[in-house]
Amino acid sequence: MSRRYDSRTTIFSPEGRLYQVEYAMEAVGHAGSCLGILAEDGVLLVAERRNTNKLLDEVSYSEKIYKLYDDLACSVAGITSDANVLTNELRLIAQRYMLQYQEPIPCEQLVSTLCDFKQAYTQFGGKRPFGVSILYMGWDKHYGYQLYQSDPSGNYGGWKATCIGNNSAAAISMLKQEYKEEGKLSDALKLSLKVLSKTLDMTKLTSEKIEMTTLTLIVEIKVIHFVNRHWIV
Repeated sequence: MSRRYDSRTTIFSPEGRLYQVEYAMEAVGHAGSCLGILAEDGVLLVAERRNTNKLLDEVSYSEKIYKLYDDLACSVAGITSDANVLTNELRLIAQRYMLQYQEPIPCEQLVSTLCDFKQAYTQFGGKRPFGVSILYMGWDKHYGYQLYQSDPSGNYGGWKATCIGNNSAAAISMLKQEYKEEGKLSDALKLSLKVLSKTLDMTKLTSEKIEMTTLTLIVEIKVIHFVNRHWIV
């Protein structure tokens, strides 16, 4: 039955489903796992690296985790070529905002802008949805540390802890039981390794198979002295 309705992105099935979007979600479900955990003192992203090869040069770029701006980063699960397009778009959005307003873009606004871009590819003919789900971690002066997830459909939401990719349902089930809101970044690190060790199809976690990054805030303290009626910083 689905073959009658999945030839075009813009055609709804009688049940009101867009099969092309569901196919994109299926591609994400077979990709390497990406895990995100929000802590009191930072945010943690951990990603599974698949098909590692000793002859592959990975010095100049990150395979699963991308830096977007000074206080923004993301991890991707799905088709890598689609992810490259979306991460470049994220960087452009952040730079345009900085150029226009002279301040870093709020994390949720960055996610929302990209999701509008992704949703357009599910609505107009001649295009297909991006086969990528993204975990975003960021910090801004309005809401502090934040963790978001977006899907190929353009939906997004904020999370305390979540997982995308292969075996994500089992990982989320463990996170529901083990996650503690008052936990520190060190606790998040231990929890992420515990979850991945039980959900990934590998006997041992190594640095070659796992990629990890954290986001923390460095506070600069300026001491001001008043000497001879002049402020010295």
